[in-house]
Amino acid sequence: MPRPQKKRIVYRPPVHTRFKPTGVRSSFLEILPLTLDELEAIRLADYEGLDHADSALEMEISRSTFSRLVERARCKVAEFLIEGRHLQIEGGEIHFQSNVMRCGDCGHHLTINFESDQTTCPSCGSSNLIDLAGGFGHGRCCRRHHNNRRR
Repeated sequence: MPRPQKKRIVYRPPVHTRFKPTGVRSSFLEILPLTLDELEAIRLADYEGLDHADSALEMEISRSTFSRLVERARCKVAEFLIEGRHLQIEGGEIHFQSNVMRCGDCGHHLTINFESDQTTCPSCGSSNLIDLAGGFGHGRCCRRHHNNRRR
């Protein structure tokens, strides 16, 4: 029996979670799922330019696990670009380091830590804030994870 997968650390939830070719209805496209940890691997290696060892440390996984993860993610992104599939970011065994709140009124995005008690938008003052980590079913678990790491 394989050992349970360790939860990977992801910096924050993505603001955008669905991508598709222009001019084609989503209902005609096959969904290509990209997990949150796969997206984080692409962010660290390709966007931030970190090497695999440093990226693995950020995600709290081994370098070889990171290498397999980023390779799988790159294959999916290539498939999305070449075949024109509907890329959907979802799921994965992860904990977020920080959260993003989106104002439902003005659309402002605010990156916060899980200990923050932010209740209003700094841009427009609205209290209509949408918790993006909560949209992935996270928040409480990530808060507990970070509190345990500090001990």
